[in-house]
Amino acid sequence: MSDNTDSIKTKSKGRKSRVNYFPLFPFSFFLFTLMFSTGCSYSERRAVELYVDAVELKVLDENEKAVEKLDSAVQLNERFSLAYSLLGEIYQRMQDYEKSAVAYEKATELNPWSFGDFFNLGRVYQVVKKFAQAVKAYARACELDPDHLDAHVNAAKCYYEIGDYNEALIYGKRAGQITPDAAEVRDVLRDIYGSQGDIYESQKDYEQAIASYKRALEIDSNDPKIMISLAVCYLKTGRESVAKELLISATQIAPDNNAAYQYLGYCYLRLDDVDNATESYSRAIEINDKDWQAYRGLGVAYMLRALNDEDDVLKEKAIRQWRLSLDIKPDQPRRERLLKLIERYSK
Repeated sequence: MSDNTDSIKTKSKGRKSRVNYFPLFPFSFFLFTLMFSTGCSYSERRAVELYVDAVELKVLDENEKAVEKLDSAVQLNERFSLAYSLLGEIYQRMQDYEKSAVAYEKATELNPWSFGDFFNLGRVYQVVKKFAQAVKAYARACELDPDHLDAHVNAAKCYYEIGDYNEALIYGKRAGQITPDAAEVRDVLRDIYGSQGDIYESQKDYEQAIASYKRALEIDSNDPKIMISLAVCYLKTGRESVAKELLISATQIAPDNNAAYQYLGYCYLRLDDVDNATESYSRAIEINDKDWQAYRGLGVAYMLRALNDEDDVLKEKAIRQWRLSLDIKPDQPRRERLLKLIERYSK
């Protein structure tokens, strides 16, 4: 053992309350037994000595010194997978994630059966938002340990981040089989189904979107975002009554959700309930006075009431709402149509 290691051991005598070295001795003994029983070269034996020094330095939180030892160890033995693994761990602790990833990549290359190295490689890439690399590492970790909950949950999350919702569901469902009641599993599955619904909705495949949103609500029945998305799909398929109930529930769960009131106002218009439409749009504007769609909808509600009651005051209020809508978003869809309505009813 090196002189530096002897000094570390001497130093540690005064830290017995903090560090227990007994677990290190069997580990060190195992390494030295392996080293001598397999006829290692001097450089390989020296690499092992440096590795043991690094382990002890890591226990003392002397991370930079540990890194120096490990760098020397891998220079002597470039196929020393344990040294690269420990480098990855220490760099991860130091929050130097780029260097940690490089070390774990080398460790996994040398030992493709190491679950821990693949899992930690995935975690490091996930932290730095390199999700495409993270999924590869987590997928291999899941192969090596098919019953590891965190590996499957994290794989699902990373596939979700790169927009591969089919793969995300595979890993999310497997996580649900491993630990059915885990809150984290429910959360990731809800997000995946919700995002699937968003994609189907953008493709105008409303029935598939509805099916996905309903699955998300089965997992979390009190998520106002999912409730609103599902209600919008119902509105687009002419199911106003179902949409109304969902939107009312969303406003009860999230009374400050501007979008819920805005869509509820539109729903009431579709149901010819102008009074409730006026109230809902007004509440949406109270929450967000920059909501151009709510102003536009409120203008429609006022105009319908004005025409029904032959009320010029309400007509002026309607035109004022439309102009406010255009002030907020001059390039809004169907702008020309709104300008024609303003011109028509301003006479």
